[in-house]
Amino acid sequence: MIAYEIPVPTTTWYLLLSAALFAIGTVGVMVRRNPLILFMCIELMLNAVNLSFVAFARQMGDIGGQSTVFFVMVVAAAEVVVGLGIVVAILRRKPNATTDDMAELKG
Repeated sequence: MIAYEIPVPTTTWYLLLSAALFAIGTVGVMVRRNPLILFMCIELMLNAVNLSFVAFARQMGDIGGQSTVFFVMVVAAAEVVVGLGIVVAILRRKPNATTDDMAELKG
């Protein structure tokens, strides 16, 4: 029986994954017009940054990056609650609303 050594993921792997997730989120924000998809892409970008914070915290042996990620997730959760509440209320009144329609809400 041949024993295979399982490669240990390095910080570079996590940073490449983070960059790929951030790029996917950026393309989604730039291309899509649906407000719900827009929120999902923004959350994907935030999670990509969180992944890079955790990767650097692991590499440096410091807990500061992980505590920053905790606070970012708390703020993102509050933002999603308020933002999705507004978006869902608008989409109930006008089901085919786009982000351009949302710009009309500026005072």
